[in-house]
Amino acid sequence: MKVRSILSFLLIILLFVGCSNDEEQPADTLSTEELKDLVHQYSIDEKDAESASITSTDLIIAEKNGNETSYSLPDNEFFVSIAPFINETHPCTNHSLTGCQGELSNTSFDVYIEDTDGNVIVDETVESFDNGFIDLWLPRDKNYQAKIKYDGKVAESKISTFEDDGTCITTMQLM
Repeated sequence: MKVRSILSFLLIILLFVGCSNDEEQPADTLSTEELKDLVHQYSIDEKDAESASITSTDLIIAEKNGNETSYSLPDNEFFVSIAPFINETHPCTNHSLTGCQGELSNTSFDVYIEDTDGNVIVDETVESFDNGFIDLWLPRDKNYQAKIKYDGKVAESKISTFEDDGTCITTMQLM
């Protein structure tokens, strides 16, 4: 009789747990808006972590307590961070939101990006963050021509947003 009571009790608990109306998203799932906001918070130093980096497919955050969380990026958008420079740069493939430092912090740039069909994707003045980078979300799986202007100087480069492409562009020297 005692075993039967215990089994009945466990069954009731399992039913309550299984039928919970808790609709929270899993810890590693964010809406596109939440994900972009989180990336932005790390880019402008509003959030702190041991490290936060972004690949072509994931945002990876290593907390100071040793926990690591990975968030999938949107299927249709690709993150790219560009650090235009005049004199100093560093080699980089995947952008470290908490570690990469560009030369031109808090600087306004005229940014123009178009795809291979001639569609203008970006045509605006953008200010770099304290880290000297400009963050952009571009459509995935495309090739682009990028032009950045600053103080009479121009940098041009091809950018692509395919799965194996890097997210950190530190090769656009203003001349």
